[in-house]
This record gives sequence, C-alpha cells and structure tokens, in this order.
Amino acid sequence: MTKQLLWRGMLVGILAALFATLCARVLAEPQVDLAIAFEHRGHAAHATHAMPGMDDELVSRATQKGAGLLTAMTLYGAAVGGIFSLVFAYGYGRVARLGPRSFALLLAWLAFVIVVIVPGIKYPQTPPAVGSHDTVGIRTAAYFAMIALSLAAAVVAARLRTQMRRSLSAFDATLAAIALYAGLMLLTQWLLPSVNEVPADFPATLLWDFRVASIATQMVLWSGIGIAFGWSAERLLQRQGR
Repeated sequence: MTKQLLWRGMLVGILAALFATLCARVLAEPQVDLAIAFEHRGHAAHATHAMPGMDDELVSRATQKGAGLLTAMTLYGAAVGGIFSLVFAYGYGRVARLGPRSFALLLAWLAFVIVVIVPGIKYPQTPPAVGSHDTVGIRTAAYFAMIALSLAAAVVAARLRTQMRRSLSAFDATLAAIALYAGLMLLTQWLLPSVNEVPADFPATLLWDFRVASIATQMVLWSGIGIAFGWSAERLLQRQGR
C-alpha cells in the first residue's frame, strides 16, 4: 500500500503545485518585478560607466516567471508530495484516531507550520534587492538549517507525546509536546545568526506584500496536498477494506 500512496502523493503534489504556481504568478511575481525595478534604479543611480553586456540576463524575466517558475514548483510539489505520503503511511492510525481525510489535512497544516511558518519567523522570504550577494551562501545554509532543526524538534516532540500518552491524557500529552517544540525553536532561533540586510530605502509595503504572497503560495500548496491526498487515500483505503 505504501507504494500506491507514494505515487498518489507525488501526483497530488504536482497538482497542488499547479495551483501554487498560479497563486505565485498572480500575487508574488508582480512584487518581484517591482523589487527588480527598485534594484535597477539603485544601480543606475550609482553607475558611472555602463559596461556592455552588464544588464544582459542569462534567463529572461519572462522565462523565470513562466516556464521556470512552473518547472521549479512542479518538481518541489512532487518531492514534498512523495515525502508527505510516506509520513502519512507511517503515522496514519498511530498518531490519532482520525479518518484519512482529517489526518491528511492535519498533517499538511502541521507541515506548513513546521517547514514554512516557523523557519520564516527567523528567516522570512525576501525579494530581489534585499540581501548582499556576498552573504547568500551563509543565508541559504542558515535557512535550511532552520528547517532541518524544526523538523528534528517536531520528531522529538512527537516521540515525547507518544511516551507521555502512557500516563497522561491525549490533550495533556499534546500540550507537553507543543511546549517542548516551542522551547526548542526559541533556543534554535536564539542560537542561529540573525540576518538584517534590508536596505533603509526599500519600500516597506513592497517587502510586506512579497512576504504575504510567499506565505499564501505555500499555504495553497500544502492545503492542496492535504485535501487532495486525503481524498485519494480514503478511496484507496476503502478499496483495500473491501
């Protein structure tokens, strides 16, 4: 059954990525265009001599927000959809007494919080013209480290809940697990380096709109995975039951 759930998860991830791409195209990409225009104005104001070919793009902006965006989101959706299906296969029937659709949606929203929201508190998404090119490697490594540590803390909290269920109610064990996860994340966010490279003259509204659009895109992706995979898994389990 795990194999059948896996290909369903990847297919659902691709489908959800199509809707997320549409969301990003409508909400996020216009903010990226504005940020790029801001960056170009800044470069033009400080440039003294234009060098031939300096402004040539290796990949056109139209390709970036068209085929490039669709390809990246599709690959990402397939990957997270496959991982999601494996976690579902392991946790269904063990973590909580929920139906497949309810459990899939709960799992998707937990993943959204753990992978997107919590790391984004420390390292929020930033558009072009924000951040130094010299620190991009450090910023990227710190961001992925934050995601990895968030996932690790969630696993530790889940195991604590399982252990405490032997002596406490499900509600109290869940509260203890949430408290442990929150404490570990506060410690992690304090230990990891802070990054504040937003230019003083960068429009605050543009930065806010871009970050909201980025979160909305991820919310569409994870919600789509949770809803569609839950429906697909329920049909599969019903057939297996018969």
